[in-house]
Amino acid sequence: MARLAEYELEQGDGGAVLTLTGPYLVSTIGALDEELRSLDGPIARVDLSNVSEIDTVGAWMACNIASEHQAEITGASERAQRLLGALDGISSDEDLAAPRLPVWSRVPEAMGEKVFNARTGAIGVISFLGALLISAGNLFKNPRRFRIVALVRQVELVGVSALPIIGLMSFLIGIVIAQQGAVQLAAFGAETLTVNLVGRITLRELGVLMTAIMVAGRSGSAFAAQLGTMKLTEEVDAMRTIGISPMEALVIPRIMASVLTMPLLGFYASCMAIIGGAVVGDLMLGIPFWTFLARIKEVVPTYDVWVGLIKAPVFGLIVGLAGCYNGMQVKGNSEEVGIRTTMSVVSAIFAVIVLDAFFAVFFTELGWG
Repeated sequence: MARLAEYELEQGDGGAVLTLTGPYLVSTIGALDEELRSLDGPIARVDLSNVSEIDTVGAWMACNIASEHQAEITGASERAQRLLGALDGISSDEDLAAPRLPVWSRVPEAMGEKVFNARTGAIGVISFLGALLISAGNLFKNPRRFRIVALVRQVELVGVSALPIIGLMSFLIGIVIAQQGAVQLAAFGAETLTVNLVGRITLRELGVLMTAIMVAGRSGSAFAAQLGTMKLTEEVDAMRTIGISPMEALVIPRIMASVLTMPLLGFYASCMAIIGGAVVGDLMLGIPFWTFLARIKEVVPTYDVWVGLIKAPVFGLIVGLAGCYNGMQVKGNSEEVGIRTTMSVVSAIFAVIVLDAFFAVFFTELGWG
């Protein structure tokens, strides 16, 4: 059994003497660390003559005690003297953190770095779009290579599986719009216009917009996480090695599923929101449920439906591109998967909202306001 390190503190003529005994190695001095750090009183000398073995950790402890008590180290062997000489002047009290720049310098520098990285990101997105178009052209020339099973599977995941949560969300949004709208319109005695409010705002704007946000958080993040994990486990590289294009096998089915299902999900969400508004109208406003639905056909112009249906596939394309692009950019470690997944959701939602504002102005200029 290995001998443990020991120490003894004695009072001598010239002051207290700390005698260290035994092996002072990283494996033996752990039990003495707190005791040696808490020694009271001034120590005049640290005696190492009884130390059988010593390493850098043991020498550092002796050096630290001597420095703290302004003591002299005696009895050191040749090896101990070399280690003590190497540690001479080293202090653990130094500030290891780099000095922080002032805010008027730090903030512009951070903004400039983000702008520079945005240029790199824009180049990456353009390159990804180019690769996507080339792959789509190859599939158009060779339709047998198109993976219909993968597309059907993604349609199920993006569309069918999302029906419950999107339906519930839209139903509750319709209830909120109808209830709050009725409260505000009651001040003007126009509660019956709640039908107009619910019908137009859901079919034209909120139905598709909220669906796109939900799909971005649900399916866009899944695209990024799935593809990012495949990149880390080198499955994407293995597909390239055996002659399978990752763009054709992984990216295109996911983007097509988003584009195809978004109009259906958006229209479904609008219908569920209208049903929620009809429930509020029946319970609070005295408008019968079926009368509310019949009035929707009268007060909502047909072009409002077309506005929502035109925007939906564009939003689906944005969500699919954001998820797949960020997933294919993962490299390095598993932390990158989480970072890229977050980036895919944030960038998709931001782009969807910006495009929705553009569409609002565009269709108003066309006279579909």
